[in-house]
Amino acid sequence: MTAPLLPTDTDGTDGADGSHDPSRPAPSGPAGSPPARDRYFDLLRAVALFRVVLYHLMGWAWLPVVFPSMGVMFALAGNLMARSLKRPAVQVVRGRLRRLLPPLWLLGAIGVSGMLAQGWSPDDDGHPGWWFLHLTFWVLPLSDPPYAEGVAGIQGVLGEDWASELAGPLWYIRAYLWFVLLSPFLLKLLRALPWPTIVSPLVLSAVLEFGRLSLPSERIDSAVTDFGTFGACWILGMAHQQGVLKRLPQYVVPSLAPIVAVLGLWYAFHEGFRSGHDLDSIPFAQAVWSFATVLLLLHISPSWAEWPSRLRRWDRLITLLNSRAVTIYLWHNVCILVAATLYDRLWGFETLELNVPWLLESSWPVLVLVWILISGCVLAFGWVEDLAARRRPRLWPDGRAGRGAGSGRARERARG
Repeated sequence: MTAPLLPTDTDGTDGADGSHDPSRPAPSGPAGSPPARDRYFDLLRAVALFRVVLYHLMGWAWLPVVFPSMGVMFALAGNLMARSLKRPAVQVVRGRLRRLLPPLWLLGAIGVSGMLAQGWSPDDDGHPGWWFLHLTFWVLPLSDPPYAEGVAGIQGVLGEDWASELAGPLWYIRAYLWFVLLSPFLLKLLRALPWPTIVSPLVLSAVLEFGRLSLPSERIDSAVTDFGTFGACWILGMAHQQGVLKRLPQYVVPSLAPIVAVLGLWYAFHEGFRSGHDLDSIPFAQAVWSFATVLLLLHISPSWAEWPSRLRRWDRLITLLNSRAVTIYLWHNVCILVAATLYDRLWGFETLELNVPWLLESSWPVLVLVWILISGCVLAFGWVEDLAARRRPRLWPDGRAGRGAGSGRARERARG
């Protein structure tokens, strides 16, 4: 794989979202050979990312049940965070922030500039001083960054209220940042009290769900709710890396996880689970279901050093999705809005409206257009992830050139 031109951080094998960076060689192990990558985790991350895009377009309530993407993504990031914390915590946290924030800054520079150009001003959000102070959350998202609600779109290209769609995914960045900052403390608690630490976010989620705890502000409530919903998944990832789950008898997880999952699903239906009111609207059900699913996925964990033969054809696509996970996640909502707006213009062609109305009503062509637009964002903005990780910028890091370079190095070692 192509070697970076710029100096690398000692955490160089991890991507901006806490994932492995598939486009870089892993550091050499004690015997001089690189340690094996876990392709199973790469597959889970790619599936999670695709499911997020599909769900945000289709809105099918059952999709988060089939595969709770956010819980899986937090668990994978927690696993890699625990691995990195074998080194000094300050160094690890600094490296994570350096990889995470530049893609957000680029999104903010474009998005906030567009909002200002369409008339967003301090008067829209009250006191100007607070408005400018809140803008700093676009720099360090300890809370949700502000955005202009109800701004006009661009006729035929970008739908109305595009700023809300652009800001929609930012809760994940804020939650991820807090998980990173808390991880050194969570890891110490995990080592001292493994299972109480793992289940404590679920207890917090239950306390919030049943009104046993009231929080002073909406911003604090959002952050604490997200910790209660996905904190157990993050800590489960850390526990998997620390070997906590391996200490359990093999029958425990397959026996216990389905019971926990049924409890979460039962509560979801009890609370009116349906289209428009799905797991995302029921944090406690989301927390329990995601916990059970992640527990099972980590228990299975085949630890593929190489792809099984049936999956090798997907290697380049999965590598690309892992390499550009932050860019895809940040921009996919806007891509969905643009794709839907452009596709709606086809209703203006009378021939299409009369002969193939079923095609104009279908969301599947829109999904294809969404991924074309996402590919454009990867080309236009993805290089920021490389700069953030101190790598040479690449337009399309699907690992193809890297495999050739890796083979060349292997041949050099063989000759040596």
